[in-house]
Amino acid sequence: MTKFVSYYRADRSIAWGRLDVETVYDATPIVPSLAEAIAAGALDSLTHYTEHPVALDDVRLAPVIPRPGKIICIGVNYRTHLDEIGKAAPQAPIVFARYADSQMGHGEDALKPADSAQFDYEGEVALVISKPAHRVSKAEAYDRVAGYAAYNDFSVRDWQRAASQWLPGKTWPGTGGFGPCLVTADEVGDVTELELMTRVNGEVRQRGKLADLINDIPSIIEYVTAFTPLAPGDVIVTGTPGGVGLFMEPPGFIVDGDVVEVEVSKLGTLRNTVRDVS
Repeated sequence: MTKFVSYYRADRSIAWGRLDVETVYDATPIVPSLAEAIAAGALDSLTHYTEHPVALDDVRLAPVIPRPGKIICIGVNYRTHLDEIGKAAPQAPIVFARYADSQMGHGEDALKPADSAQFDYEGEVALVISKPAHRVSKAEAYDRVAGYAAYNDFSVRDWQRAASQWLPGKTWPGTGGFGPCLVTADEVGDVTELELMTRVNGEVRQRGKLADLINDIPSIIEYVTAFTPLAPGDVIVTGTPGGVGLFMEPPGFIVDGDVVEVEVSKLGTLRNTVRDVS
């Protein structure tokens, strides 16, 4: 599998490279960032890149795309999640935004705000846009996808549910887990076969396949690019299956010390530990 990661240097600047098992081959000297490499169409030429090796154990991973221009999230997009909410299917995709500075990488802490008693998880699959995309048809949609990664749309439910707009509960610092790596679209193949599982302290809370999306990826891309142009490196987060903590009985909200893992076939496992913040 061709995989790429972004990671922190000792000075907190961000580098990126090709991941091969336990080694990252730093490609920053060629192109400054993964997003810029995608925009330049450079990933294919780096499939076998082996310069500037760095041990994976010696780095801390950053969000796959640390500073996307746009992060577009799709809500209530699995039938199982719709069923647990107990509402009819929406007439159009539910769309909200997340800010880039809310993201963290694989292994970084998920930050539970002191303002909340209802911190929750949402395991998802994210796609990264490969080239400028505006008014893209379903037939052309997959041509605009550079690759895929696991995502955890951690949610501050009491703030999310306080009003009709979800934004206040969806973009706190340290709540957008993105990683561990980007797997290129050609390596993933049929994305509808990807299977997602979310675990909290080893307990399986969510399961789903992308074949179960209410709005599939071509439909999402067509809808989103109708109202906003997307650029290479922009991110769409495609929705979460049923099993979120909010609708468990009793509610299964997550607290300090809980370990949340989002495992997606072919994409790897994103792991974050919950920490209280003041």
